[in-house]
Amino acid sequence: MWNDNWSQEAACLGKSDDLFVKGAEQNRAKLVCNGCDVRAECLAEALDNRIEWGVWGGMTERERRALLRRKPNVRKWRDLLVPAAS
Repeated sequence: MWNDNWSQEAACLGKSDDLFVKGAEQNRAKLVCNGCDVRAECLAEALDNRIEWGVWGGMTERERRALLRRKPNVRKWRDLLVPAAS
């Protein structure tokens, strides 16, 4: 089930922002994301809003840019990610 209040339940809540924005640190951030129950919601937020920095939903900005290029017609990522989150 989709969680509209996902940011309050994110595994990264309270973690340092530095963990999510610097090169090699992003690999550690992705480990935090791996066990997160609201990973799909977080990723949808970043993709829908074209957030260009940090790790969101387990993906770096580079990975998200590549995904956006592969699927340019997606307007609402939630619709695509809901089945994956279920």
